Amino acid sequence: MTATLERVDAARTAPARGRSRARARHRLTVLAFLAPAGLGFALFFGYPLVATIGFSFTRYDLINPPEWVGWENYAYMFSDKLFRTAVYNTLWFVVVLTAARVAFALGVASVIARLRSGVGLVRTLCYLPSLAPPVAATLVFFLVLRPNEGPLDAFLGWFGVEGPLWFADPAWAKPGIAAVVLWVSGDLMIIILAAVLDVPRERYEAAELDGAGPLRRWWHITLPTISPVLVFGVVNSIILALQLFTQAVVAGSAASGSADVTGSTKVLGYPENSTLTFPMWLYTQGFRYFDMGYAAAMATVLFVVSFAATALLVQRMRKATHQEES
Repeated sequence: MTATLERVDAARTAPARGRSRARARHRLTVLAFLAPAGLGFALFFGYPLVATIGFSFTRYDLINPPEWVGWENYAYMFSDKLFRTAVYNTLWFVVVLTAARVAFALGVASVIARLRSGVGLVRTLCYLPSLAPPVAATLVFFLVLRPNEGPLDAFLGWFGVEGPLWFADPAWAKPGIAAVVLWVSGDLMIIILAAVLDVPRERYEAAELDGAGPLRRWWHITLPTISPVLVFGVVNSIILALQLFTQAVVAGSAASGSADVTGSTKVLGYPENSTLTFPMWLYTQGFRYFDMGYAAAMATVLFVVSFAATALLVQRMRKATHQEES
């Protein structure tokens, strides 16, 4: 009798064991396919991140061994005048570029979506500038905005208007760099355009039957539907502004006349540190003054701020989506 019960129990548990082994094999297969990506992530992102955080608590000049200094690098940030200048300039770019870039891309995408002919040509012309390398795009803007010699100043001169010094003027240098970034925002425009074209036509037709005009349809149908894409645009623009480096360096170098044949320059933040961004000051500390500990601390702060901004925006987007669904 006991042997019979044991055979019955074994027969009952055999399918469960088979399913458990199948799930285990499936998990191992999935992990095997994910292993190359996971290894690359750990090697090229995880390790550098942990190493940067570790170096941020040291005094390190790439020659002598790192010396532990605790929170000294972070404390020094509050007394570094140029650090505060770089933070202010970077926050200016974050606010201005985020608002202007998303509004510009949304506006152009909305106009293209309403075109009846020539859509492909207009879309291509709006996207092409985004293919220009940052250095080339900045130099083009520098030549166009060159004081007294550029085409824009010549055009303004026909109307008796004297143009500003643009990249050589502290009041106009940041707007000039922002204009360069806006000019190459075709990639974001294409993404938003795809979202606008993906809005169901039935919603527009129902709203039109209810008497809603174009503006109300755009405000109450288009914007809520593409809101996840707009949040992506905001996050993308914030990260881009926090990492702004090439355009500011090239514009300042060209305006100051300090760039040599190799493209390097000894003048950063020209004019009068008005274009000194956070990544530029980080680069100066790490690769000009060889203060890698302080540079690592700045990089850690930049990562934390970028991660916090992204997490906050994604959380608010999810909350808004849940409220809309309920």
